[in-house]
Parts: sequence; structure tokens; C-alpha cells
Amino acid sequence: MKNVKQLLMAILLGLISVNAAAQGAATYPNKPIKIVVPFPPGGATDILARSIGAELQKTFNQSVIVENKPGGGGNLGADTVAKSAPDGYTLVMGTVGTHAINMSLYSKMPYDAIKDFEPVVLVAGVPNLLVVHPSVAAKNVKELTALAKSMPGKLNVASSGNGTSIHMAAELYKVMAGVDILHVPYKGSSPAVTDLLGGQVQLMFDNMPSALPHAKAGKLRPLAVTSLKRSASFPDVPTMDEEGLKGFDATSWFGLLAPAGTPKDIVAKLNKASVAAIATAEMKERLAANGADPVGNSPAEFATFIKAENEKWAKIVKASGARVD
Repeated sequence: MKNVKQLLMAILLGLISVNAAAQGAATYPNKPIKIVVPFPPGGATDILARSIGAELQKTFNQSVIVENKPGGGGNLGADTVAKSAPDGYTLVMGTVGTHAINMSLYSKMPYDAIKDFEPVVLVAGVPNLLVVHPSVAAKNVKELTALAKSMPGKLNVASSGNGTSIHMAAELYKVMAGVDILHVPYKGSSPAVTDLLGGQVQLMFDNMPSALPHAKAGKLRPLAVTSLKRSASFPDVPTMDEEGLKGFDATSWFGLLAPAGTPKDIVAKLNKASVAAIATAEMKERLAANGADPVGNSPAEFATFIKAENEKWAKIVKASGARVD
């Protein structure tokens, strides 16, 4: 009799839980949504998070708050979301760094990029732009490589942090070009670009959204994009592949993810709203202005993409010999 009562109680609690989840999905969202950006304000991750956050705010008629939580190459902010309540009210703008590169780069990770998250939508893909300070005596990648080889260990390459796509693009360049340049990690793209503009560092493989304005203003000299095809935002700038580093491909991507266990109905609602937002003329124009290519796929497609990116970057990290303990 006791076992029967326990079984009935378990079934009842399960039904209550399912019903609560269903009601939660039906009324979602009924309070502000927070998007955690695991990097400082001003960088590409922040720009794209605020762009889609503004569109989701219109759709849901609820406040969408962007919270910057930098540290650990993006791991600190991503881990905060991984350990948040799986109710759809705390999301992360994940990147190729936080959800692919870091898995192989860091000897210890506080979260599992695949098991601890529910992919919502891949927002955009963004090529990196190799830019140098105007004082650098190199007008193209070949000249930069020759300069670096003539003064090994003297040129400094900035990044937005260990494990970011900006860092790994530099590592890939070092391996493929056979150059010795010093990596200087910052806590985000914005402070790195500030020092690059000031001449404290000489070059950077920055994300297009944060590098583009300075390159177009002539404050930084663009040498190449890191994608296999040229960027529509900067069509006159060649690819690294065209500059002689055949097969060079180190593009960034940005997507929304929720904590693992978030109800599928809520994930679906977030995905539908996000895809619609990405498809708007205003959002497309905003993304294009920042050198980003809109995506807007399904949660399943995004999950498959993340797995493939983990495999790809594991090989690149191994080849580069980069490691963060």
C-alpha cells in the first residue's frame, strides 16, 4: 500500500510539474528577459546582443536587459547562464569562443558547451578583419609577414581574450605564416581596440562590427578578412586565402542559448521571435552595417552547428599548440 501511495504521489507531482511548465510556456514572457554578454560593452558580441534584444523587446512587449559579464575568455558569463534557472528569462549571447574554441583551449572548463545549454538561434556569422596601426610599415599581409619575420617577437597582436576567435585567428596566422608575434589578451574587444588605436599594440584580428568603423575612418589599416570569401561590407579588402595563406578560415559567430532544461515550448517561442527579428529589413541593415551575415536557423540546426564547430576548432587549437591553464 505504501509503495502504491508513493507511486501515485510521484505521478501527481509529475503531472503538476508538466502542467506548470505548460502554463509557464503559455504566458512566457511575463517579466523582463536578460541577455548576458560574456564580454565588455562595445565589442561585436555586445553590439549584436543589443541589436536583437531591441527587436525581441518589441515582439514580446517586455524589457530585454543586456548585462555585460566579462572574464575568463567569456567563460565567466557563459557559466553564469549555464547555472541559471532554466525558465527562458536568462540567455547568453554565445560565441565561437565560449561555445567551441574554449572547450579545447582551456584545461579546465566550468561548463559543457553542449550539455549545459539549449541552443535557441544562430544570429549571425562575422568574418574577422586583420587591421594594423597606421605606424606599421605593411600595406598587405605579405609585407606584414616579412616584417614579422625580420623582427621575431617584436610585434604585438591584441585579442579580446584567451580562446576568442580573435585570439585563435592570430594563432592560425602564426602557424600558417611561420611568424613569431606576441599575443596580448585583453578583457574584451573594446579595450583591445583602444590600445591598438593608441599604438600600444600593432595588429589585431578583430571582429568586423568593432573594427569596421575605425578601418573606414582611416584610423586603422585593413589588410585582410579571415573568411574564405570577401566581405560585402569591405569588398576591396582581400581574404587571407587570397594573400597566400591558402585555406585560412577563422570566422566568428554569435548565437542565443538558454540553460539546459529550458522547456522546449519556450525555446521554440524564443526561436520564432528571433528568426522573425533577424529577417526584418531593419535588423538586416543593422547587421550589414556591422559586417555581419544574418543566419536565423532552428534550435536543432544550431545544435548541430555547435558540435561541428567544436570538432573543427579542436583541430586548430591542437595545431597551434595554444593552451590556457
